[in-house]
Amino acid sequence: MADNLILAKLGAAPEIFYSIQGEGFSSGLPSVFLRLSGCNLQCIWCDTDYTWNFEGTPYEHQNDQRPGYRKFARAEVQCRLSSSEAAAAIRQFPCRNVIFTGGEPLLQSSALVGVMTHLRESAADYRFDFETNGTRLPDQALESFEPRYNVSPKLANSGMALEQRLQPDVLRWFAACPRATFKFVCQHTQDVTEVRDLMAQVGIRAEQIFLMPEATSPEMLSERRRWLIAQCLESGFRFSDRLHVAVWGSKRGV
Repeated sequence: MADNLILAKLGAAPEIFYSIQGEGFSSGLPSVFLRLSGCNLQCIWCDTDYTWNFEGTPYEHQNDQRPGYRKFARAEVQCRLSSSEAAAAIRQFPCRNVIFTGGEPLLQSSALVGVMTHLRESAADYRFDFETNGTRLPDQALESFEPRYNVSPKLANSGMALEQRLQPDVLRWFAACPRATFKFVCQHTQDVTEVRDLMAQVGIRAEQIFLMPEATSPEMLSERRRWLIAQCLESGFRFSDRLHVAVWGSKRGV
């Protein structure tokens, strides 16, 4: 079993923090977040691009047009912890709900099994959520912890090629999993049409689907909420806000 985690760095420390979940099925729930570094996708609007948009890579990002924006030096945004060290950091917070996010956490499944093992050994009531892009299947060791999956398949608005961002067989597995829900990042009404097409293709049920506005500021979030809520009312999907953005904007570690 791999034991070393590659984590995003927040200042000089690993990005492990206590806040409320801002999105999806557990929105509003106090949770401890552990952010992994590294992703197999490179969405053009990603708001955690410091987990993959490193110096020397060819990827484009919408922030390329922003004065002063540059790709990230790995040494400045990455750090390593053992699974026992990560578990010890999580145990410092008064919370038993743990969210593994990224980047793409399922790229580091083996080390995260170690984290979950250490936590459950200290308290049997630890619960685990994975925020995943839905391109990789969880292995049997990870599944034995019965985590919840907040699956966010990427639509065409991500700027990614279809064959890279969507893996139909993987999505069918998640659609059949009773612990999985789906969160789609939407910018325009055509995105909702794309969601309906994918729903039919891989067997996602309407009650599993959340539509969430792509927004990195309270102003943008407010602008996009109304039309997306109207789409949810029309389609029978659930609406996901971005509570952390509404409260703190694009600030990290909250």
